[in-house]
Amino acid sequence: MAYNNYGNTGQRTTPVVLNLIIINVLVYIVQSLFDGPYQKITANLALFPYDSEYFKPYQVVTHMFTHGGLAHILFNMFALWSFGSLLERFWGPKRFLIFYLICGLAAGAAHMFLQNNPAVGASGAIMGVFAAFAYLFPNTQLIIFPLPIPIKAKFAVAIMAAIDLFGGVYPTGSNIAHFAHLGGLIMGFILVIIWNKGKRKTFY
Repeated sequence: MAYNNYGNTGQRTTPVVLNLIIINVLVYIVQSLFDGPYQKITANLALFPYDSEYFKPYQVVTHMFTHGGLAHILFNMFALWSFGSLLERFWGPKRFLIFYLICGLAAGAAHMFLQNNPAVGASGAIMGVFAAFAYLFPNTQLIIFPLPIPIKAKFAVAIMAAIDLFGGVYPTGSNIAHFAHLGGLIMGFILVIIWNKGKRKTFY
């Protein structure tokens, strides 16, 4: 997914987004080099349900920087760069980092209590980023790959939320952490609404 930035092809990566990408890539490299056939690194960093014997409190944080494959990390980091950089410029580094981490923690909490399988990935925090982007720039045209059809951000996020809600209520056996996505998305909306309270919202 990408948005039309109206000719700004030289988008500068903001410092928090850049550092988040670096951390995620470094963790992925460690996974790739040292996981082995039993996925020892990933199994320790992944988030397990709270009542699992494998659950450790630190996993609420580490799962946000751990990924399940090359396509997984590429999509998440591209989304973080595309949408997170804009939000960081809009809010500033400190507020964006707080937002990102809170959304990731909310995603982890939702997953721990509502799904039974371990989870990895920044997707919950990324869904929070999507939510904030859709709230602040609802009419921005997005391109959802591989379909070259522009769709407004507010509709794109609504569709993603509906897919995750359906996938969470009617599981198909996939490894997608649908409730984690929804947890991050809902927290993203809550934070951006609170932070934007009393301010006139500009529709793009």
